[in-house]
Order: sequence, then C-alpha cells, then structure tokens
Amino acid sequence: MRVKSNKALHRSARLARRAFISPAAALPSALTAAGATLRAALVPVALGVVLGTAFVPGVSHGQGTPSGGGQAGGTEQPSETQSLETVVVTATATGVKKLDAAYTVIAADEEMIKEANPKSTADLLKISPGLWPESSGGQTGANIEIAGIPGGGDAPFFTVQVNGSPIYGFPTLSFFEGTSAFRLDDTVERVEIVQGGPSVVFGDGQMGATSNFILRRGTDKPTGSAGVTFGSENLRRVDAFYGFPVAPGWLGSVGGFYRDSNGVRDPQFSADKGGQLTATLTHDLGNGSVMFYARYLNDKNQFITPIPLIQHGTDSFSAYPGFDPLTTTYYSSAIQHVFLPPYPGGSNADLANGRAYPGGSNADLANGRGADMKFFGGNLDLNFDGGWKLSDQLLIDGGDMDTNALFSGANPAPFSALAAGCGAPGPTPCPEFGGSAGTTDAGGYVVPAGYTAVGTYVGGGAVDPAQSVIHQGWWFIHKHLSMWENDLRLSKELFGGNTLTAGLYTTHFTDDDKWSLGNQMLMTNTPNARPITVTYVPTGVGVAQQRTDTQGFADFGGFHITEHGTATNIAFYLSDSWRVDQWLFDGSYRIEKVDATNTVCNLTNQDLDGNPNTLYDNSVPVCNGTFAVTDYKPTRGSGTVGANYEFSNHMSAYGRYSRGVHFLDFDNGIRGSTTGNTPPETTIEIEEIGFKYQANWIYADLVAYFKTFDGLLYQPTDGSGAPVGPQLVYGSSSKGVNAIIALTPVEHLKLQLAGNYMDGHYTHYFACIPYVNTVTGNGCAFIEGQQLQRQPKMRWVATPSYRMPFGWGDVTAFLTYTYVGKHTQDQSGLQQLGTYHTLDFGVVAGIGQNWEVRVQGTNVTDELGLTESNSRILGPAAGSGGVILARPLEGHEINGQVTYKF
Repeated sequence: MRVKSNKALHRSARLARRAFISPAAALPSALTAAGATLRAALVPVALGVVLGTAFVPGVSHGQGTPSGGGQAGGTEQPSETQSLETVVVTATATGVKKLDAAYTVIAADEEMIKEANPKSTADLLKISPGLWPESSGGQTGANIEIAGIPGGGDAPFFTVQVNGSPIYGFPTLSFFEGTSAFRLDDTVERVEIVQGGPSVVFGDGQMGATSNFILRRGTDKPTGSAGVTFGSENLRRVDAFYGFPVAPGWLGSVGGFYRDSNGVRDPQFSADKGGQLTATLTHDLGNGSVMFYARYLNDKNQFITPIPLIQHGTDSFSAYPGFDPLTTTYYSSAIQHVFLPPYPGGSNADLANGRAYPGGSNADLANGRGADMKFFGGNLDLNFDGGWKLSDQLLIDGGDMDTNALFSGANPAPFSALAAGCGAPGPTPCPEFGGSAGTTDAGGYVVPAGYTAVGTYVGGGAVDPAQSVIHQGWWFIHKHLSMWENDLRLSKELFGGNTLTAGLYTTHFTDDDKWSLGNQMLMTNTPNARPITVTYVPTGVGVAQQRTDTQGFADFGGFHITEHGTATNIAFYLSDSWRVDQWLFDGSYRIEKVDATNTVCNLTNQDLDGNPNTLYDNSVPVCNGTFAVTDYKPTRGSGTVGANYEFSNHMSAYGRYSRGVHFLDFDNGIRGSTTGNTPPETTIEIEEIGFKYQANWIYADLVAYFKTFDGLLYQPTDGSGAPVGPQLVYGSSSKGVNAIIALTPVEHLKLQLAGNYMDGHYTHYFACIPYVNTVTGNGCAFIEGQQLQRQPKMRWVATPSYRMPFGWGDVTAFLTYTYVGKHTQDQSGLQQLGTYHTLDFGVVAGIGQNWEVRVQGTNVTDELGLTESNSRILGPAAGSGGVILARPLEGHEINGQVTYKF
C-alpha cells in the first residue's frame, strides 16, 4: 500500500511540475488531475498510516498538556489550539481551519508553551515532530535541524516571524539565526509552526519550517499577570503583562521580562542577563483592525563551548578526568576580558600593555552571543463589500547581534608537548606522543635550538610540564543588522468557494560585520580555565622570544574581516483556493528578485607590532585597504499545489507538492565568490501526504514526506574557521514520517505521543572530500550515502499527564520522556554521536481565581547525551585515548514560579 500511494503522489507531482513551467495554463488542470488521483489514494493511505503509527511512542506538547493553572474552581478548559476547528494564519492567504489545511501546522498557546518547558526560543521547536533544535549551546546560537532537510549548522531552512513578518531578509547568516533575536515571555499569545506546505510562497518563501509568534493584544477589561521565577542555576526572573483599554475602540498592552542567571555551566559571571519589553496598540476599524507593536530586546547569553569527554565505541561516552560533563565550562573570569589586536578597526591600542596596533578591540565573554535589537511593526486587516479583503504587514528592526565566545580547536595535551610546538597526536607526533620532534602547532612554531619553553600563569605561577592544556579560539564578531519588510495582500472571492489572493512582498536589509576569528589562547584544560603565557628563554647567548602575548594568545592567525552586505528582495505571488464539495484545492506561485551586494575587505599577512621576537603576531591576516565586491541578482520562481479532502468535520486527508529555491546569503555562497560566479541556488522538492483526525478520546496528525535537494553547498575550513579550498556542491534525498497523537482514555488523563522517523542521505558527490583535521591529521572522506548530519533517524517523546480538580483549584502533573536515536556530527559520518534519552517533569497548581504555582525540571536524571562534537573539523574527532571535544546536554535544571493573574 505504501508503494502504491507513493506512485499516486508522484503522478500528482509530475502534473504539478508542469504548473511551474506554465502556471497560468497548467495549474487548474494539474489541480483537477491531482485531485482525482488523491481521491483514490488518500483514503486507504490515511487509514493505513493511522493504524501503522498510532502505537509508535512519541509526543508533543504542541497539542497541549492539560492546563492546570489559573482555572477557577478546577474547571477544565481545553485550549482552542488543540482543535481541528482552530483557524491558523501562517502559510495561508486569509486563514484556514487546521482541518482544511493541506499541510501540517502545530499551534501552541501560552500555557502549552510553558508546559513544554523550553530552555530557549529554539528549544520550543521540539513540540513540532521533525524539528530538532540543539539546545545544548545555551540561550542563543542554536543549530536547528529539520527532518529530511540538510542543514548542519545555524538555521538556514528555518524562519522566525512576528505577527506574520519575518524578522530578517535572509533566514540565517553566520553567527545569526532567527531565534537569537526573539525571547519567549508572557507577551506571546501563541505560536504556529509550519513545516513545508505553502510557506514556500508566503513571507520570505521558506521551504523548510516557519515559526510565527503571535503577540498578545490589549483587552476591554484590564487584565494581566506578574510572576517571579527562581531556578537551581541561581536563576532570578520577573515576568509581567498588562492589557488595558486606552480609549473607545483602542486597546493597549505592555509586558516583558528581566532575568539574571549563572547558568547550569557557571562561567564565574552571569551566563544570561537581560530582558525584553513589548507594547501593542490595537484599534477596531469596524470593517477590520489595525495593530501596532514595539519590542526592545537586550539580553546577553553564554555561548556554550564543547568540553572534553571520553568516547567508547560509537554509542558510549564518559566523563574526562576533572570535568563534570553536565555542569562544567572552560569559561572563567580569568579569560573573560581580552584585547584582540587583529580585530579590524576598533580602539587601536592595548592600553593594559601600552602597545599600539593598526586596529584592535576589547572583548568580553560576558557579552556572549546576545542581542540588542529594536522592533517596530504594524498589521492592517480590512474587509470590503464584494468579497474584497486587504491585509498589510510591516516590520522594521535593527540592532546588534554580537558574538563573544570560545571555539574549539585541537584536543588537549600536556603543556610540555604544546609548549614545544606539538599538537595533538598526528602523522608525526612529538616525543610526548611516542614520535620524533618537529610537529608544529597552529602558529607553525617549534622551540628553536638553544631555547627552553617557560610557562607562566597569567597573574603569576609556573606551569607544571605535565599540566594538561588546550588552545581555544577566542572569537569576537560584531554584527549590526537592519531591515524593513512589508507584505501586502489583496484577496477577492471570484465565485462561490473560490478566492484569489495577490501579494507583494518587499524587504530591504543590511549586515555590517567585523570579524576576528582564530585568536588561539593557551589555557589550562580545566573547568573555569586559567590562561598561560609562554616565553622561549635562551639557554646561552640570545634574546628571549615571546611565544604568547601577555594574555596567553599563542597565535592571531585566522580570519579578520570587515563585511558590508545590502540586499533588496521583491516578490510577487498569486494564491488561489477553491472549495469543491468536500475538496479544498490550493495552488500558489511566487516569483522573487534578489538584488544583493556584499563587500569584504581583502587580507594581507602583517607583523602587527613589527617585533620579530613576538612570535604570536608576526604573520596575521588583516584588512589591507582593498575590497572584494560581489553582486548577486537572481530571479527565481517557487510554487506549491495541494488538495485536502474532508471526510467529516473531524477527519481529513491531504497531499501536496512543492518546489522552490534556497537563495544564497551574504556569508554562504556570496562571500568568497565573484560577481557572475556565485554557486547555483539549492533547489528543493517536497512531496507530502497527511491525515488528521479528532474525536473525544484521540487527536492524530500524521504526515509522510519525500524530499530531494540539489545544489547544497559546503565550504571546508581549517581549525581557525578560515575557508580552505573551493566550495563543494552536492545533494540529498530523504523520506520519513512525522506523527502527533494525543489520547484521553479516561477523564483528566492524557497521553501525548509525537515522533518522527527520517531516512535521509547525501547524494551526487562521489569524490573523496579533503579535510583539515587538527585532531587526527588531514585526510579525505566520502559523503555519498551517508546519513544527514546531526539528525537522528528516530526521535520520539511521550508525555503522560493527569489533572486533579479540587474545591480550591486544580493540580496537573506530567512527565516527559524523550528518546533521540543515532545521529552523526558531520557529512562524513565518521564521528558518531550515539543515542540518549531524557526525563523532564512538571507540576502546575491553579489556586482560586488568581494564583498559579509551577515547578518544572529538565534532564532530571542527568543523562549524558551529545548534540555535537568538534564542529571545527570534518572527519574523525576522537584523538588519543578516545578523547573528544563535544557539547553534551546540560545537567538537571529545576525552576519554581509563582504568578498572580488578574
């Protein structure tokens, strides 16, 4: 039956492809033929999918754990977002019921968001099966993977929207992904998360996944809440929201949060510190409404760096001596403040050491990977006689998205080895590793004849030759973003059941960057590390040579650039929906023009201070006053067709075919290329077939997919992050199933299941890819047929919950068990990250009309699970003794919150 359904779907897909060649002529016939095919195929397939997956463990809070807080007298009031009758507004022209949507959309209200207990905005995405946010990196800078879509870092195939407006013109840049500019608090009314579907046409034309955060509005009667939260990681947080009438027909709201936390991995300064303030103003126009909103975010967050672990085989890991894998970090007050001479522009002087440089800047780890952003937006919705509707969405934003963080390089080694110029075990190891002398470190130096290496801790004290030490890259990226975006839509009911929408999407955005990558600092291989200086002292006649500067920097080689990108995207789209009896057909097409220019400074190696005896800065690549300018001006089309069949008011099935492109961005594809020689865009085809069902005892939402990608790009880099060699172009193919099921066998008891199975591999690259590996030595790897990187083949979550009503209120308790299957670090498949499972819990008490008490915990069993290993290398990551640098889950985190609602 599965093979038969795939054939039927492929027949529909072929017809749909013709619509993209000549959409005006072919789209109606393609839809009609697709509908006939789907009518025959969907019924047996949908029933088969339900029977085949209904008992596979899996869960999502996305369909709602019972709400226990704030309900007077213990009355249970299910969230509207749990119903197939819920109207969703994301990836649709005018709004559609979940029952009628020919795509999968997860809707979660404020209570569901809290019950998911997300560690960050990105972590909330786990409520949508198939979305895989790596939450081990802290509050920001997450890698967001989507089942069957090859990402590998940042979030290139994921868009964040606020009230329907994308927050930036490109979904991702280096050191920036959308969730880094958005924080969860009580000003969020709900979130809608769409994978695939018509998102390829609306908004920024995202083929992967889109999360649309809908802000709370004011109320006719003053309402609000105020809460305080305390956490085991020394978290202190205050949240508040107030909605109120401003004048007749005008409603306002204001709210936000402020918090300070040491973090589970205490860096000896605030790991997370800052807040957010949001205000809205809404006016009823009689035939519609207008809403204005403003949002200010100023939040600084620790970017968590991999720590050493011991690997045993492919699915077993243990603690490295001296490191607790659940709570430790290299960050410390001793390495918090630095001066980086190669930073382009800046303060021009290292005042602490009385030295002048061509550029340079002070940097502070406490600034982390944070955000200082301002947003202003507006939404206008109007209805006119004759079936006309107008909608306009505007967003203007801008600010800084800086990164101050450590990035891993080579594995740790004894000080005597690294001080002598040796790296980790490699093809020609030093005596400490059983070989002959002569191996060089990242700076290309060995102890010269007649000299002895002397190590001293910054602040005083000699370093024991046996002390385990490590090089970490101290990276500082200043990123200033700005954007304005407008999405204007005009809809008209052409005849009964048929509505045509025309839209114009326009955005202009800029990216002004200064990067300082590399900057290898020598430090102790210990939690809360101490920096080390090294001097080459002559044993006879000679001049001492400074192997490091006074801060412990052994090398300022790397990638130190300025970048200025500016782009204007203009897209025109048409979308038609047509209801015919129990069928709802939709077809949409988008044509988009990108006009982007990127200017990057050219680099020349220089001796920064002119002193040959300061070895750390004798050959540093810095901007030389010339620039490389690249223009990128493609025009591309994308489209989708879908059909939904409504069996009844509680059951439907659908099929969809989508084809689109993923544009290059300033950092990926444009930078490093010349005008007219940029790589081809990634082209994507997605075929989906889904089923939705709801009854008193069950809710089910299932989708099977087939996804193909062509024109994927990979840029090899060395340990400092500098590009090495040309970009590679390859593809991928994947198939899988995403499923959500919620069961209510008896009153007050719910079992929620969600999960996904993904079988995806890389294709169309048969050569061996050369790589630079600072751990095991250079080599090459084949990626053809390898599993998509960092995506588990299977992931499922189970959450049983029980609500207990009392005369004074109610109490809801729940457990969440998560299983993550086998996943790999990179495209080579040579570094396996194993499997793991976690257990979370929550207890929520609603007391009377006004009070809510909440206690929730994550990873309460202190599971050791890995989301990534050394991302700076391709290929094997385990060195001598099985030592790897990896980023494991944080240990248990338990928070308590008390909220007053009125």
